[in-house]
Amino acid sequence: GYQIDKYVRFCCKSYKFINILYEKGKKVNKKSPNLKLRYNLMMLLVYIIGIVLIMQLFNLQIIHGEEYRQTSNTRLTRQSVLYAARGSILDTNGKVIAGTKMAFSLELYKSKIDNNAFNNTILKIINILEKNNDTYIDKFPITKDLKFNFSSDEKLKKWKETNKIEENATPEEAINVFKEKYEIENENIDDIRKIIAIRYLITIEGYSATKSIKISEDISKESVLELSERNAEFAGLNIIIEPIREYKYGNLASHIIGYLGKITEDEIKQDIEKEYTINDYVGRTGIEYVFEKFLKGENGIKQIDMAVDGSVTGEYVEKEAVAGNDVILTIDIDLQKIAETALEESISALKEEGKDSNFGAVVVMDVRTGEVLSMASYPSYNPELFLGNMKEEDWEDIKNGNKLYSRALQGSYAPGSTFKMVLATAALQEGKVTKNERINDTGVYPEGHNPVCWYYTMYHRGHGYVNVETAIQKSCNYFFYEMGKRLGIDTIEKYARYFGLGGKTGIELPSETSGTLARREIVENKGEIWYLSDTLSASIGQSYNSFSPLQMAKYISILANGGHHIDTTIIKTIRNENGQEGIKEKIKQYANSVLGNTKEDYEDIEISEENLKTVLNGMKMVTSSAGGTAYSVFNKFGVKVGGKTGSAQAGTKVNGWFVGFAPFDDPQIAVTVMLEDGSEGSYPATVAKKVFEQYFGLNNQEEM
Repeated sequence: GYQIDKYVRFCCKSYKFINILYEKGKKVNKKSPNLKLRYNLMMLLVYIIGIVLIMQLFNLQIIHGEEYRQTSNTRLTRQSVLYAARGSILDTNGKVIAGTKMAFSLELYKSKIDNNAFNNTILKIINILEKNNDTYIDKFPITKDLKFNFSSDEKLKKWKETNKIEENATPEEAINVFKEKYEIENENIDDIRKIIAIRYLITIEGYSATKSIKISEDISKESVLELSERNAEFAGLNIIIEPIREYKYGNLASHIIGYLGKITEDEIKQDIEKEYTINDYVGRTGIEYVFEKFLKGENGIKQIDMAVDGSVTGEYVEKEAVAGNDVILTIDIDLQKIAETALEESISALKEEGKDSNFGAVVVMDVRTGEVLSMASYPSYNPELFLGNMKEEDWEDIKNGNKLYSRALQGSYAPGSTFKMVLATAALQEGKVTKNERINDTGVYPEGHNPVCWYYTMYHRGHGYVNVETAIQKSCNYFFYEMGKRLGIDTIEKYARYFGLGGKTGIELPSETSGTLARREIVENKGEIWYLSDTLSASIGQSYNSFSPLQMAKYISILANGGHHIDTTIIKTIRNENGQEGIKEKIKQYANSVLGNTKEDYEDIEISEENLKTVLNGMKMVTSSAGGTAYSVFNKFGVKVGGKTGSAQAGTKVNGWFVGFAPFDDPQIAVTVMLEDGSEGSYPATVAKKVFEQYFGLNNQEEM
């Protein structure tokens, strides 16, 4: 039709041009008879061209007019998005943890069919999907069992007002409003709700003859085959192939990777650069969130020719999609698997013993670089559920089990006796005790609130004479009460801050806790006085002290590496499609800007090698000398380990800790384990042992 109109306009212009020439010709004949012959020849040529144009116009409009009108009416050019593959998230060895797979999805365009036919088309599509266990995008806020799905009464009230529904209307009455609105003739309530789900999606997101709406993602080949074979029945339906996020290891490392969520209308409005469409997913937590800018690719454009009945007649790519960058982590996915498995097994064993143990965490860190090699939190979740596959029971399980919460990163727990190396280091460094000084543990400390040693509680006597090393080995509270008194809380705070306690580590993940470091300021801000009793309690990892397993891993790493401060990281590099890698410092700066991280303040301390050696020897005695609190677990282990156990009261529970490093003579990794209500027995140390076995390749070897 457009070409015919164009041709007609050309003919009209030609006619006007001929008239102009004719009028000028008459003037030329009068003024210049000698030019008459030339003029007549030119006019003859113009008339011949005019006759040809008229004949062609007759051919277009009369002879083939109906054919061309039909072609014009049945051809529509539509623009479709070519979705870019999201960048992969890989472990330190190049194993893909989160990648993409090519999947079939369904999109719908507006077509020229009547309302009843459209409703029946929707129902047929959904029935095919459900027959093959495929899902469709359902944002209708009344569940399939006819209940309102709103987080508050206020939101429900507003929704009813927006949709002109009576304030006291039941879910069934609300559905009837939409039934009338969409002129649904079906009477089966299940069928009615299926139709409403898609019609409601169209209402809130919109679509047209040139703009599609996605109604289903990642459908099975069976559905694709049946929908393709019956294509003529589904006006406006288009089957597309697009990249879909795939989490290769299920729940594994889910608190690190994070999950994606469908972009909201508000986010689309705020997208100044117009990088996103209403069908896009964006990172909501973890690495997916922090590095969204890098992981998201650049969508392409595809032109689609379609008939008015909705069938596709042709397509071509106008702009190619560009895949996102890959983010390579420092974690080892095999080590991560061992950590998560050992954690789950220990918590299950504790439950069998009658313990109320539901949560736990493990962190493995390279003591030399601050790189996190593994960070496990129990329980975990499957990020793939957030890609449109979430069922109501799945969400209830995640919500009620508090599974999105990362105990390793967000959790904050009293460290108990694992804090004692801070006191030992500070006391030696400040000259408050010598390596060989022996203090007599009589069981009950005679000052402050007269606290007792755990050994006295169990055996009604003290440890006797102990020095720094044996105090660490036997975890003697009495000795560290004395160190706390000698040091004072301000000095203890200074050393704890140097070891990274009471402040964020700066890891490239959201929602990290700062923890709490016991200090005078806390009580003074409440108008109270800091007493010696507060210092004594803080000296054994109680009082206000509360740290994350990640902070504890940094603390042990600094102890093990010679007292050198380290920057915690979980990002190895970012690599684009050309294989070029980003600069580490700039990646860190970017993550800090996203997370709002700032440098934690601490006073630099040069800890002497001799003092550190004394503290670390005490940790070695914990695992390798009789009487050590982790001797039963590590006494025959093939690698020498320095460690420390700890327990801390938390309400009615006593949480269990193990912190350690290996190999003792040339430290490479630090491991921290926290088990809720897991202080009794050797469970935390056993979890750490399995991690050490994996790292040092001792899994299949006989213990020496």
